[in-house]
Amino acid sequence: MQSFYDCDSPLAAWKKLVRPGEVVGLKVNCLAGRGTASTNVMLVEAIAERLQQAGIKDIVVWDRLDGDLESAGFRPGSKQSGIRYIGNDSAGYEQDLAIYGSVGSLVSRTLTRTCDAVINLPVLKDHGIAGITLALKNLFGAIHNPNKYHLDVGDPYIADVNMLPPIRQKIRLSICDATTAQYEGGPSYMPQWSWPFNGLLVAQDPVALDYTGWRLIEQKRSEQGMKSLEAEKRAPTYIATAADARHRLGTNQPSQIEKVEV
Repeated sequence: MQSFYDCDSPLAAWKKLVRPGEVVGLKVNCLAGRGTASTNVMLVEAIAERLQQAGIKDIVVWDRLDGDLESAGFRPGSKQSGIRYIGNDSAGYEQDLAIYGSVGSLVSRTLTRTCDAVINLPVLKDHGIAGITLALKNLFGAIHNPNKYHLDVGDPYIADVNMLPPIRQKIRLSICDATTAQYEGGPSYMPQWSWPFNGLLVAQDPVALDYTGWRLIEQKRSEQGMKSLEAEKRAPTYIATAADARHRLGTNQPSQIEKVEV
C-alpha cells in the first residue's frame, strides 16, 4: 500500500483510501472454504488492523452466505473489536431491481445501506465457466441472482453487474489474494492445480487487475503444458467488454497498465 500510493508510511496510504467515520466493507470470496482458494483470514485481519489504525471504527466483512463465511474461517453474526461478519442471506437484498444492460438484480443491503466504501478482496483463480474469477466477477457476490449470468463466459453480464450504481460508486480498491493461486478447476479448490504465488495484486482499476491476473494464470497453464483458456473456449472476454466505450470500468491495454512490483 505504501508503494501503491507512493506514501512515506503504510498508514499514510490507508488514510488516503478511507476517512474516519466511514463504514468500510471488505467483500471476501469464501466459496472454496478455509485455507484453500478463499480470501485468507489473516489477510482480512491485517487489512482490518490497518483500517482501524486509520480511524475506521466499523468494518463489515461480507459475502453471499453466512455458511460460506463460516466455512472460510470467519464468524458470521458476530462482532468483535469493531468488525462485523454478515452474509447476504442474513442482511437481505433491496426490493427493487438495479438494472444495467443485460442484468437486473437485487443488490445486497450490506452494500447499499451499511457500507460507505468497499475494498474488494477476490482470489487469483480459474473459473470453469467464466475463465477466471478475480475482481470483476467477485461482485457477483453482491447480487441475488448470479446463477443467471454465466452464459457466454459471463460476457457481457460480469461487466454489466459492475456498472450497477451501488457497486460502481462504492468499490474503492481491489486487493487480490494471490497467496495460493489456482490455474484450473475453479472456483472450487483443486490442490493439484494450485500453486503458491505468495503475493497480492492491488489496483484501483479492476479491469487492469483482472487482465494482469488472467495473464498470470495463462502463464502458469503454459508452464504446466495446458491449453490456453481461449483454446478451451472460456477466455474471459468480459474483461474487454468492461473496458469498452460503453462501460469504461478500466483498461485492458498492457501499454496503459503501470505495474509496481515490491
